[in-house]
Amino acid sequence: MSKRNKIIYWIATIWLALGMLSTGIVQLIQLKEETEMMNRLGYPSYLLSIIGVWKILGVVAVLVPKFPLLKEWAYAGFFFVMSGAILSHFAIGDGAKEFFGPVLLLLLTFVSWYFRPVNRKIVLQTQ
Repeated sequence: MSKRNKIIYWIATIWLALGMLSTGIVQLIQLKEETEMMNRLGYPSYLLSIIGVWKILGVVAVLVPKFPLLKEWAYAGFFFVMSGAILSHFAIGDGAKEFFGPVLLLLLTFVSWYFRPVNRKIVLQTQ
């Protein structure tokens, strides 16, 4: 892995981890704004706790060395949660302000996944 790719990976991964951790905590403590947003989107507020826990666990999975299969699941979970958020905001006609966070986190998810080092990837054995 080139030095450039390693730098891209770590910058994207650190920002992704900070974004997912901070939003996961906000969802766990169910700030008023988050609860109101979930209600506006048509989701039950208890979903905040579920998503918050999974985001925090996903951050741990992405940052801890080894466990490449677990990392793939964490990246997939981040992709599904952020793409779901984007589609949910789109469905109710929200403006660009509401799209910024999920789009940024989705982009960081893709960049972090794409530039991850070989030791953080699943290596398929061929016969």
